[in-house]
Amino acid sequence: MPVDALDTRILRLLLEQPRTSVREYARILGIARGTLQARLDRMEREGVITAGGPALSPAALGHPVLAFVHIEVTQGHLDAVGNALAEVPEIIEAHSIAGGGDLLTRVVARDNGHLEDVIQQLISMQGVVRTRTEVALRERVPRRLLPLVTAIGRAASAPGRGGESAQPSPPSG
Repeated sequence: MPVDALDTRILRLLLEQPRTSVREYARILGIARGTLQARLDRMEREGVITAGGPALSPAALGHPVLAFVHIEVTQGHLDAVGNALAEVPEIIEAHSIAGGGDLLTRVVARDNGHLEDVIQQLISMQGVVRTRTEVALRERVPRRLLPLVTAIGRAASAPGRGGESAQPSPPSG
């Protein structure tokens, strides 16, 4: 079931004020706490809300170097390599991809020497043919979902969609 206008208002509030209580969210939204909780539970079940933990900074944890490593894998070894990647703590994300390579990983490191060590570890994995590394210099757009949720909320509230007409004001900044 797609999210509706109320769902998007809830999601915006979660993104804008992540440390607020459910009771306070319900008060701000002008809905019953039970309604809010039911909506949150449904969105978790459906995979719309996927995490409730804090967002951590690898740089603040002593790993300021960020690289994207493309990995080409021998046919038939994708699952095995994916499982091996899960054992490398510096790999904070890995995706199967179409296009140049088979896997795209997001890797963090303490410094360039440490990054080289991680890449050498990847190259030595059974089934890895080659890697290509791109080092990030500066984050230009941080991971964000609020603009997407706002756009979805506008679409859900559009005439003929059956959504609510009142939307919270757009975030400043």
